Amino acid sequence: MDTTLKIGAETRDKLAALAEARNMTMRALIEEFAATALTPAQLQDRAARTDVFLAEEFGHQISEDEATALRERMRQAQSAHQVNFRGTVA
Repeated sequence: MDTTLKIGAETRDKLAALAEARNMTMRALIEEFAATALTPAQLQDRAARTDVFLAEEFGHQISEDEATALRERMRQAQSAHQVNFRGTVA
């Protein structure tokens, strides 16, 4: 069953440009995103499996403080990438 999504014109135009650049339809672009994006539950599961792997393979348990610091560093790196890529913060 098909579904209609209501989005703003700016978002529609951006999706259309992204789809065109990838030589695909907007439908295929959105379906690809939905198929590859992780839900919060999937992200938690992946983090838990990573913790188990690090503990088993390297004998290291990541503390909550370390995890928080790593998340912050990742946010900073992403922001820096966006500035370098676009010239401005998104």
